[in-house]
Amino acid sequence: MLEKYTYKDGVLKINCLNCIYGSSIEDFPECMADVLNKLIAVKDAKTIILSKEREYEYNFEQTQMLLEIAKIYERITRDLKLFSKKNLVTEKCDRCVSKRMDFLQNIILTKLRNDPIGAYVLLVRRIRHTKVMHERTKGICKECYEHYLNNTLLPLRDLLKETVLIKKSLEFLPGYKVGDRSVYRQFFIPSVRPNFTYTKYQATPPEKAELIDNYQIRDAKVEIYKIPHEVRILYHIIPIEFGLEEEEYALLDQAKRYMARHRPLEREEFASAEVRKSFYNIGLDMLRELSNSNIPEERLKIISNILVRYTAGIGILELILSDDNVQDVYVNSPPGSSPIYLYHGKYGECQTNITQTREDAELLATRLRLSSGRPLDEANPVLDAEISVPGGKARVCAIMQTLSPEGLGFALRRHREKPWTFPLFIFQKMINPLASGLLWFIIDGGRSMLVGGTRSSGKTSLLAAIISQIMKNKRIISVEDTLELPLTKFRELGFNVTRLKSRSVITMVETELPAEEALRVSLRLGDSCLIIGEVRSKEALALYEAMRIGAMANVVAGTIHGESAYGLFDRVVNDLGVPPTSFKATDLVIINNTLKSADGLHSFRRTVEFTEIRKHWKEDPGEERGFVNLLEYNAKKDELEPTTTLLAGESEIINSIAKNVKEWKGNWDAVWNNINLRANILDTIVKTAIATKKLDIMEANSVVLSNSMFHIFSEEVRKELGALDSKEIYNRWLTWFKKYVKEKR
Repeated sequence: MLEKYTYKDGVLKINCLNCIYGSSIEDFPECMADVLNKLIAVKDAKTIILSKEREYEYNFEQTQMLLEIAKIYERITRDLKLFSKKNLVTEKCDRCVSKRMDFLQNIILTKLRNDPIGAYVLLVRRIRHTKVMHERTKGICKECYEHYLNNTLLPLRDLLKETVLIKKSLEFLPGYKVGDRSVYRQFFIPSVRPNFTYTKYQATPPEKAELIDNYQIRDAKVEIYKIPHEVRILYHIIPIEFGLEEEEYALLDQAKRYMARHRPLEREEFASAEVRKSFYNIGLDMLRELSNSNIPEERLKIISNILVRYTAGIGILELILSDDNVQDVYVNSPPGSSPIYLYHGKYGECQTNITQTREDAELLATRLRLSSGRPLDEANPVLDAEISVPGGKARVCAIMQTLSPEGLGFALRRHREKPWTFPLFIFQKMINPLASGLLWFIIDGGRSMLVGGTRSSGKTSLLAAIISQIMKNKRIISVEDTLELPLTKFRELGFNVTRLKSRSVITMVETELPAEEALRVSLRLGDSCLIIGEVRSKEALALYEAMRIGAMANVVAGTIHGESAYGLFDRVVNDLGVPPTSFKATDLVIINNTLKSADGLHSFRRTVEFTEIRKHWKEDPGEERGFVNLLEYNAKKDELEPTTTLLAGESEIINSIAKNVKEWKGNWDAVWNNINLRANILDTIVKTAIATKKLDIMEANSVVLSNSMFHIFSEEVRKELGALDSKEIYNRWLTWFKKYVKEKR
């Protein structure tokens, strides 16, 4: 039986290591009976933890159900009125006393501790039997049966019937067989925490949960459930480490204890591929030695990968961040009080089956301090940092006391490990082919642009896609306070990229340069395309200085919060202090937004506006018609549509680009054909990816190659035909592309 237990702050923790039964309230009647005994002793527990090779935690709701039964049991055993001879029989006859007492004491009371539902069912059956006997008999027996019913059986039934556990079990009772423990598995679903991790894991989805989707991420399975009467979806992740055999758990725990003492502490080593590979090899050798050949080699390799995740990595959060569908992850304070929440690209806000404990949170905070080199303490209660894991990277904002009175909390904004591309956005319906072709044309024209929008509207993602459309013969300099753009991947694709890191306006680390100084440094690094991660503060003045000095030669692009072109102007001028006329250095404003469905349950990202900034106005572009839309979002069609200004060839920005190109100057048809040619190429990539099921051809490596081939074929056609014949360029590109797709595995 269960023996040692501790009780502190409402947590009843029972040591089950020496118990001959399993540590499961729902599966073992002996376990349930002993837990009820402990609850009677401690009176007011809020959580129950059964500790063996793993810790099984029963939450407040489940604990309260058992506590109700424990209090009834204690009440019955202390106040024996229900079991007194006076209530069992009448004064006229006492021959049934021992039989009825035996039923109540040996069946009901014993059963109530280890199988309260079974006890209730037996009681109901006895009531039914007694009522039948009452109807069949006469005289003193009839009177005695009625007395027994009214004074003992029915009051006892009513007492149990009012408990939450019995109320919940009523729908499962038709055909129920006493002793069947499966009914308890509907209500008692513990979160599991193996010894090798502090993370708590809900292994089983809630009762009546409807599975609506499932997919695989790395070595974990994700199941998406709709919960009755809940607007929030359940994101149920099943990591491979929570399905190990007990021997494998013990081996992993032993190896992790050793590895933890040799965990890398140098900031540059954290999460690097080299360190992870080294840990994997060291761990595999150690596991081979510890297992004594009892576990197959393939299983040892799996365990070694798990070991890396919990030593050089950040545990289950790694798996969540490697899911391309995940956009934001939230760990609320105080740690351990609520599950991890996330924002899913398809299902919106979700609750997960994972809870990060206080120990987990402190480990993550330490990891962020070391990897960023920035403080996180009472004097510096906010930390902005970046974190990379296999398959994903994220910007992390950590808060703690004194800002967060309840302790540590984290918000992780996940960024795709691979750069976003225009075809991927077309595939996601965030933008359409025409808008993509137009933006590509403007990028090649070397204009300045700002991507505005609400939070989580895809501004940074679109900025990354803009970079992928810049020709590889251009140099790119980026300035970011938090490193979100996937510039490492762009370097791997052959781009000439220099990254500058500026001081965060939130954490204000003194050893880092302010953003405005970093921007001015970028202007002294030579002729380059300039990419600004996000315009937040004083750097806006330096940005517009950059635009006015050198933007007309190369692309200058950045992101900023704002729901419309005028809202963006208002923020830049009135909040950030840029002179109104300096705003004219902006050629194009692109607005993203997160739109809601009519039922309010779903959201989706869309680019809703392309606005060119004209140069004739003096004080207020809104009043002086300085904002002219080229594309506007049509909600009924769910896509961007060209305005009459664009269709009539009256766009000043496009005509400004065209006047410097011999083939386009004064020839709107040629310009429009070229924009549509680009749109057609991007659309063809998407349609081909869908038709061939080779979705990877929408990724940056294929798109960047396709862009290069487009420019090469354009030059060939211009030299051969003396003009940019859009039809001929497309045909040559299509011939190449079909061959490329066919050869691509």
